[in-house]
Amino acid sequence: MPYLMGGYPDIDTSRASVLAAVEAGADLVELGIPFSDPLADGPVIHAAATAALDAGVTLSEVLALCESVAGEVPVVLMVYANPVLAHGAEHFVRRAAGAGAAGIIVPDLPHDEAGAVREACTAQGVALVPLVAPTSSDHRVEEIARDAQGFVYAVSLTGTTGERAELPRELERTVGRVKGATELPVAVGFGVSTGEHARRVADVADGVIVGSRVVRAAGEGGAPAVHRLVGELAEALAA
Repeated sequence: MPYLMGGYPDIDTSRASVLAAVEAGADLVELGIPFSDPLADGPVIHAAATAALDAGVTLSEVLALCESVAGEVPVVLMVYANPVLAHGAEHFVRRAAGAGAAGIIVPDLPHDEAGAVREACTAQGVALVPLVAPTSSDHRVEEIARDAQGFVYAVSLTGTTGERAELPRELERTVGRVKGATELPVAVGFGVSTGEHARRVADVADGVIVGSRVVRAAGEGGAPAVHRLVGELAEALAA
């Protein structure tokens, strides 16, 4: 499940990169909506969001991008809480559903405050995918898992998104705790950036999310670079 920033480095390249990822083996695509203060993201994705905003990319353009590719691959929108709440949960989710989104991820929306967004998602048939951190207590994991929709996003490490040389030693324990609390698929993201990482994640989880490395590829070489990278990751998973 590669992550790409909507509108980065521009709308056309962004669309081409999504389609290239699908052609190279992506099963789902996480599509970021650029935001000015992406608290969960490290420098690569933060810079991509800033560049997209500086170029004038709007929410409507990213939703149109989603709609244009949703027939080729399930799209999960990654959006911060501010745009959702500013538009109103029902209105935002209705627009996401109209654009063909299969789900949304809101990383800075606490589980205890997600009721209205969850209800809006349920009404529109859009999954609200929750995140579980390595620091989440067992009780918290159970609460989040009980209300989860679509799949559960297990955050591999404490910190922001970004490429890492190694994945944390406690990865297996983190995934095991989440799997013990839900029958939904569990996908792992944050820090996953190489074929070796992907294989390790795939040994314990149902999904592999690669973000910063894919965004960097899109910025450096556009759709061909994304196709090459996603193909390498898919090949590593199939080995």
